[in-house]
Amino acid sequence: MDIGFTAAGFDVVWANEFAKHAAATYRLNHPNTTIVEGDINEHIAEIPPLNIDCVFGGPPCQGFSVAGKMDANDPRSQLVFSFIKVVEKTSPKCFVMENVKALASLSKFSEVRQELYRRSEELGYEADFFLLNAKEFGVPQARERVFFIGFKKHLKRKMTHEQLAKHKKPEIPVKTVFHKLGKAGTDTNPLTCRAKITVAEKPVLRKSPYAGMLFNGMGRPVKLEGAAHTLPASTGGNKTPIVDEGALFDGLESWVESYHKSVFFDKEIPKFMDAPPQLRRMTVAEAALIQTFPENYKFSGPVSSQYTQIGNAVPCKLAEAVAKSVLEVLSGNVVPINKRQREIAFTD
Repeated sequence: MDIGFTAAGFDVVWANEFAKHAAATYRLNHPNTTIVEGDINEHIAEIPPLNIDCVFGGPPCQGFSVAGKMDANDPRSQLVFSFIKVVEKTSPKCFVMENVKALASLSKFSEVRQELYRRSEELGYEADFFLLNAKEFGVPQARERVFFIGFKKHLKRKMTHEQLAKHKKPEIPVKTVFHKLGKAGTDTNPLTCRAKITVAEKPVLRKSPYAGMLFNGMGRPVKLEGAAHTLPASTGGNKTPIVDEGALFDGLESWVESYHKSVFFDKEIPKFMDAPPQLRRMTVAEAALIQTFPENYKFSGPVSSQYTQIGNAVPCKLAEAVAKSVLEVLSGNVVPINKRQREIAFTD
């Protein structure tokens, strides 16, 4: 999020990170920002007096995620309220809190939502949830995330769907992005995962070759001609997404699509087989580009941690779109709301 907010025009002065390797990565790339490592609850009291416009961040989502426990009582789930405590301590003009879609959409988290509304209102903010898909904002990845955005009531400002929709962009195919790096195993695209790829003996089939489970492990094949699936934080080993390098660089037919066709329509299911050599695992450099990190961004820690850091991140270009919208609202440069614009915002 810091990359996106900085690109939009914000000057980030203070940051917090719990994970050791992620904190080291932050220091490596943001030398002018004060970063405090460890549990945010232990550092709120020591946040210096700051005259700031915005507090932004993404509290851990595992407690709310469909890929996690989905438990509102998970200790990590309580960090959304720690975020509000930081807002209370710093009293910014606005705040932006990012999390997974489930926090804003599932009835089981309605009490959490209501408490967030109540606490932000008590602090003098008018806030709301906004569900955005990264692929609509210049990110080559279908990744739905929710943003809880609030402005001080006395400013008479508020975020709208129309304001955010102003920054939508055409979908970017993965193939276009990966071509910049070159083939895996080169200096510009080091091969960082050699986990073997084997075809599932009992594949879970869907109409799309890029859904279901055609291979052993949790790594899904990447659709080169469109946006990638959501990149998980569990990426690494046999959970790393699969890239068809032959189709990407050599003009070969997509092996994944032809194999899916034979299994789905012709019912030709092999008992066991290794995938052809044109299939390999996604590299760290490719994962970073899918999340729209700058090409010169450096990651610290072992490869497994680098995959996790990238998978946990908010796509930089999505954060930039949100940050630009926030700046526009703060400056009064807002999109007028009318029925026609609302229709366009949700149908373009």
